[in-house]
Amino acid sequence: MNFVAALNETAASSLRVLEEQIRQSIAEDPFIFEACEPLFKGGKRLRPMLFLLCANSKTDCPPEKTMPLATALELIHTATLVHDDIIDTAKKRRGVETTNSKYGAQIAVLVGDYLFAKAFQLVAENNYSHEVTTVLSKLVKNLCVGEITQDRSLFEVPSLTEYYTRINLKTAIFLSSCCRLGGIVSEMESREVENLTAYGAGLGLAFQIIDDLLDFFGDEKITGKPHGGDLKSGVITLPVIRALEVSRDAQTLKEIVTNGGDVDAAIKIIQATDAVDYCRTRAEAHIDSARVNLPMTLKTSVALALEQVADFIVDRTR
Repeated sequence: MNFVAALNETAASSLRVLEEQIRQSIAEDPFIFEACEPLFKGGKRLRPMLFLLCANSKTDCPPEKTMPLATALELIHTATLVHDDIIDTAKKRRGVETTNSKYGAQIAVLVGDYLFAKAFQLVAENNYSHEVTTVLSKLVKNLCVGEITQDRSLFEVPSLTEYYTRINLKTAIFLSSCCRLGGIVSEMESREVENLTAYGAGLGLAFQIIDDLLDFFGDEKITGKPHGGDLKSGVITLPVIRALEVSRDAQTLKEIVTNGGDVDAAIKIIQATDAVDYCRTRAEAHIDSARVNLPMTLKTSVALALEQVADFIVDRTR
């Protein structure tokens, strides 16, 4: 399912403007443009799109008020991907060579730093409120805490609570922050902002659970990544946690995942359990929770688009 195709024409037209804004934001230096431009090919633009939808959820918000922040959100997301690829020593992302593979880790670190800095420059230059800058600063801090937490527990089996803490920091807080920022920029009532934030949090939890499933069972030609990449890196996710609870081969699986063993063997053990159905059920429950939190006061077109985003997240293939 294509994300852009799932949106109404109003939202899709905003995406087209966003694409041009992103290109302009990285065009100040030829080498930086060369290094950064491939990073923005093939992305879903989920985070800025959530922000734009929420910012226009009651009345139309002028583009000059929304586009700089939408661009900043995508720059921040892309910066985290660049740094993730360095940590994981990844060679491919979205089917193309990663920045660290192409230019080396030193340049890749600086490219990621540049994108973070550029994002906050856009926010500063466009006079967003203190509340907006606080949400963004906390977001970047939490992304770092989530990555540090994950890195410090590689090849260790997390409890369900620990797993949820990690995916909340790494993914759910980002989507919820995008929705919160949309509510703030559109000057919605505080209760509606909190409802949108809860909607985004539910989306984020579901998104990461589906992502963890795709790491094992997605079509590699579509995802652009080989199966079991997380497991090879020592990141133990929900499908593994569930299989360890119910599989007759749990001890063998535990030895594989804690010692960096045969990923194909691990996948076979997981497939023999109810892990896939279990994870999908959990993801769908988070999506249901997200939908419940959508304010009743939203414009019909925006409410429909946010429903379509929820459908996309549980049905996506990459």
